[in-house]
Amino acid sequence: MRRRDFISLLSGAAAAWPLAARAQQPKLPVIGFLSPGSPEADANRMNSVRRGLTESGYVEGQNVAIEYRGAQNRYDHLPALADDLVKRQVSVIVAGSTPATLAAKAATSTLPIVFLMGGDPVEFNVVASLNRPDGNITGVYNLNTAVTGKRLELVHELVPAAGMIALLSNPSSPFTEAETKELHEAARALGVELRVLNATNESEIDTAFAILAKEQPVPLVVSADTFFTNQRVRLVILAARHAIPAIYAYRDFAAAGGLMSYGSDLDDAYRLAGTYAGRILKGAKPADLPVLQATKVELYINLPTAKAIGITVPLPLLARADEVIE
Repeated sequence: MRRRDFISLLSGAAAAWPLAARAQQPKLPVIGFLSPGSPEADANRMNSVRRGLTESGYVEGQNVAIEYRGAQNRYDHLPALADDLVKRQVSVIVAGSTPATLAAKAATSTLPIVFLMGGDPVEFNVVASLNRPDGNITGVYNLNTAVTGKRLELVHELVPAAGMIALLSNPSSPFTEAETKELHEAARALGVELRVLNATNESEIDTAFAILAKEQPVPLVVSADTFFTNQRVRLVILAARHAIPAIYAYRDFAAAGGLMSYGSDLDDAYRLAGTYAGRILKGAKPADLPVLQATKVELYINLPTAKAIGITVPLPLLARADEVIE
């Protein structure tokens, strides 16, 4: 072999080695994120999941990949999206709501699932118990459905003269029945009437507010359902336009101009879901990870919004607020 041919052969082999090495590198584990919403609406939640993963030693694009599946507020699309993640054979499914959790659980009994639920996971037969979940599923219970009655009490304290309080509810949500029952009981205890207005899309939200605008001042409790969380800007604008005193489940609403919110820290709940996903990637079994529960619910009050709609917030209520937005 001539020296020139030998050098050419050696150079070609050297160039091929990096390609071969890359081809032999193991594939990154994949986390499937299942949501009723959209990438835009879920941006903050996804960042919280990433933060939790980082705490567990995983960074997207370096040693883990994330595949997003969102139903664009069409809950009936969730089963097909869950099936798609199962066929994709992702390492872990993170289900970002109660409807997503039920779809994921129905889709697989083997792939690990980390849920984030506002409804009680035991009552929904998602886990056997909070301490010992059993099976392939565990996650975070953020208690937001459990404090629905307290939201009604708070908005009644804000507008004590109101003889009626409205609930904006999503009839396609799996926890609507329990939520409505709790609010009816809370309303009876206060001696007020509860009026339920249903909405499953933007047009129906507009209609609900138009109805309320004719009956002012009717305070409003907005359901903790994910659909309404994804519509928070629209809801806050409509409440301000019609001067409706409304209370919501999450701080995001108050920060966006909503009058009041009472509930657990949603961003922290998603962070915790991310840490659990990371622990499962490291070998932990869902059955051995107890369901995490929110330990604190927080009250936020937006004073500029109260002033804009002509509401004077009672001093005792202000004193109990975890944060007063000024």
